[in-house]
Amino acid sequence: MRQFLAVPVFAALCALAVSCAPSYNSVKRMQKIEEGVSSPTTKEELEEAIRKYDRRAMDLALTEGQIGIWYKILGTRYLDQQMYGKALECFQNALTYYPNNANLYYYVGTCAGYMSHTALDYEAKGSASDAAIKRANYLKLAENAYLQALRINPNYYRALYGIGVLYVFEFGQNEKAIPYLEQFLSTQVKDTSAMFVLARAYYATYQFDKAVALYDRIIELKPNAEKVQEAQANKKTVLEAQYQ
Repeated sequence: MRQFLAVPVFAALCALAVSCAPSYNSVKRMQKIEEGVSSPTTKEELEEAIRKYDRRAMDLALTEGQIGIWYKILGTRYLDQQMYGKALECFQNALTYYPNNANLYYYVGTCAGYMSHTALDYEAKGSASDAAIKRANYLKLAENAYLQALRINPNYYRALYGIGVLYVFEFGQNEKAIPYLEQFLSTQVKDTSAMFVLARAYYATYQFDKAVALYDRIIELKPNAEKVQEAQANKKTVLEAQYQ
């Protein structure tokens, strides 16, 4: 099992960086000590100061960018260990550095979907209202994250599949799921898992011919014996519903 012994150290360093933000005077002192820049006045001094500060700004930008990458790497490690709450925190932190990264929004959506299933009445109040609100909030976060990923990259197939599954199995909004899953299968043409989800959505919206066609496609692809049997059984159910 992987260990994350470096996490407390990393967290402590981040906290130190925030709590010890330098004052204006200390920044001026650091500028003078590290870059040899005090109070430039002449044209030549100003140009030299700009060159030195450009280098310093690049160093800072690279450091900040690396922190975002570390958060993403740590999040994927937590995700591998099915530690979805910790992973969600890391991906949300990474987004503060890379707010236009579709992958990060996809990971947020995935983690939030899993976390929605942890919503319980932990305080034993005898009421499911708090748990229901918590679950609804996680599901809404998942939906928003997938949609944001698709706004950044409309053809991002993993987000297309993720939101399709979310609409079918969590929200029961099969009609909303269909265009996303159809778009997913337009490129991932042999993904039988997505075919099962889309066929379910077709069945729920009374598009029986399309559902049967997908089950026939799964049977033709023969992913494994279990899936073939499931597709055959589902096809029979659809045909019975169609002709009744």
